[in-house]
Amino acid sequence: MIRLSHRARSATTALAVVAGAWLLGACDPKEELLQPQQPGVILPEAVNNAVGAEGLYLGALNRMTRAINGGGGNQEGLWNEEGLFTDEFKSADTFSQRNDADQRNLQDNDGVLEPIFDRLEQTRGYARTAINALQQFDTSDEGVLHTAESYFIMGYAEMSLSSVFCNGIPFGETVGPTPQYTAPITDAAGSALAISRLDTALSILGTPDPKDDAALQVYYVTLMTKARAQLDLGQFDAAAATASAIPTNFSYNLNYSLQSSENEWWIMSPSVGRYTVGDSIDAGNPVENAIPFARLNDPRVPVKNTGGTGEDNTTPLIVPTIWDQFSSVALAWGGDARLIQAEDSLQHNNFVGMMTVLNGLRTSAQSIGDFKTPAMAPLLTIPTTFAAARDLFFREKALWQFGRGYRMDDLRRLVRQYGLPQDKVFPSGDFVLKGTISGKYGDQTNFPVTNDERSNPNFTGCIDRNP
Repeated sequence: MIRLSHRARSATTALAVVAGAWLLGACDPKEELLQPQQPGVILPEAVNNAVGAEGLYLGALNRMTRAINGGGGNQEGLWNEEGLFTDEFKSADTFSQRNDADQRNLQDNDGVLEPIFDRLEQTRGYARTAINALQQFDTSDEGVLHTAESYFIMGYAEMSLSSVFCNGIPFGETVGPTPQYTAPITDAAGSALAISRLDTALSILGTPDPKDDAALQVYYVTLMTKARAQLDLGQFDAAAATASAIPTNFSYNLNYSLQSSENEWWIMSPSVGRYTVGDSIDAGNPVENAIPFARLNDPRVPVKNTGGTGEDNTTPLIVPTIWDQFSSVALAWGGDARLIQAEDSLQHNNFVGMMTVLNGLRTSAQSIGDFKTPAMAPLLTIPTTFAAARDLFFREKALWQFGRGYRMDDLRRLVRQYGLPQDKVFPSGDFVLKGTISGKYGDQTNFPVTNDERSNPNFTGCIDRNP
């Protein structure tokens, strides 16, 4: 069983060690007593060493976790916003921004979406800073491994941005104190950029020793992220080949603690009640195209009907029981690799091969982060048409990957790569707010890059909102 997690130490702990070493280095104890014991600014020279480089690397890991699913303080991460935008979750909140996301009607100045975009871009910057420090100050085996993982972090952030935001994302960097503004690029170009980072990580890693669990961890998660970017580019055969080396029992986890951050899914649904699990019926009205996650009683998406209501005091609160406050969540799981291979079979009209993979996952117990699924009965009927096979595949995929940042990208791909109309893929029809029909679902298929990016003189808005 390969079930690996990134180092759980928080970046603040590592930086505290650095700061403490700096303070202890003061030469005059009498003068030291008169100095502030918690300085507001740690000068760059204080972290220009291997310990400081390690702290920057840990900081980049922490930033990625917070950007994806651990914003804290009732602030969504990327996965949470994606869940609202799709059929995974419904808003049970009073915030107009959350209701807009649920209705697929996001604004360019959305105050919830802005920090999500910013944190992802900042994650790229923290990873770059860590890379520069590690390459200068820590060329040990561990430092080289952390350099590769930092390139993975950059690639994961770029893959994620490109998979759900509009065409027209700027991917600038800051060199020293100076921002290097870049022109916005298409999602396809962003996916290619992500692949270039991931290829750099793979070139640093080489072929890991089979006994080196830490190196294998980074190797497999990098392969998984590259395969996802290839899939976004429609490179199905290449994605399947990339994913083939990843064992099914692999899991790269996002970890949570009081010292770092809480699992945001626990905050937004069971704890605060801002999100309720999505369904295909809302207050008696059908939600077109939606999977009935709340009523399906599938062991991959266990839920609990609390009998109460969400923050809006109206919407029934149904919560996922997959995760607790500090449950680890799989950023990448070996079963995700098998699903990429199943989709490649689908693309070749090999429905038997697709079903073999799907049933292989179903008939064995699986561990996805801290979440465990029991063995399930196989699917007995092999589809006879491409449309039926496609629909079955994406339904199974949605159940295996619930809440882990795949669903929105898959719905976009169903429009872009499979040629389906958006209103036959995304939640559509009458939109219910606080138990009453209040309009229609929108037609957006992606997030806008928000207006705070307009400080970049090269950015004037999305190039287009095509899926």
